[in-house]
Amino acid sequence: MSKEHIKSKFDEGKAFMPFITCGDPDLETTEKLIAAMEKAGADLIELGIPFSDPTAEGPVIQEANLRALSGDVTTDKIFDMVRRVRKTVKIPLMFMTYANVVFSYGAERFIGICEEIGIDGLILPDIPFEEKGEFVGICKKHDVVLISMIAPTSEERIGMIAKEAEGFIYCVSSLGVTGERSNITTDIGGMVRAVKAQNDIPCAIGFGISTPEQAAEISKVADGIIVGSAVVRLCGQYGRDCIESVTEYIKKMKTAIL
Repeated sequence: MSKEHIKSKFDEGKAFMPFITCGDPDLETTEKLIAAMEKAGADLIELGIPFSDPTAEGPVIQEANLRALSGDVTTDKIFDMVRRVRKTVKIPLMFMTYANVVFSYGAERFIGICEEIGIDGLILPDIPFEEKGEFVGICKKHDVVLISMIAPTSEERIGMIAKEAEGFIYCVSSLGVTGERSNITTDIGGMVRAVKAQNDIPCAIGFGISTPEQAAEISKVADGIIVGSAVVRLCGQYGRDCIESVTEYIKKMKTAIL
């Protein structure tokens, strides 16, 4: 089951979860990159389905979305790529995208295909907790975990979100959009304690983490680290030659949180 598959990676120790945008620079490179990231030590991988108006993303990931879309990447082509990847890649894979992508495809059809191709979880950053109901039932039916997110502004809602969360909780470390930050001043430990008071569920921290030093510090209070912009920046910088740079980066980050 997807929930157990995700939990098993956190049971092994501190989890490292890179994010990449599917189709940046192209789907062939994405396919190779997923396998290479698993070998380099990634415990779970978050796969972005490109969207024309990614509201939670900073400029690095926005540009990656535009590059992918200009290369004629479609949801169906991404599904086919995951089918190929799943012949060898065993770690949990999550899709991160926006509600409009799922709505326009048809939620039942989209999530049903996720189950068929081996996607373990779905992250929809523009769906607030109060509006997740229409997705939860479909996700449970198809054994795809709908990942809950909390932010520094969630405050009294953290307990409510945590009680119903499954798989892991995506804790947003900083206000604003995704992107690397020199300092993370949020009380991460406080957020994690508020979650654990309601539900013994892994807490993975994302938004703003880019250096091994930041990862090491945050992993003292968190169960996992999510890194997107720093990885996507390497994909943008090196294009089809990005695999070596990305895998070296992942090895450093994974070593930092052990």
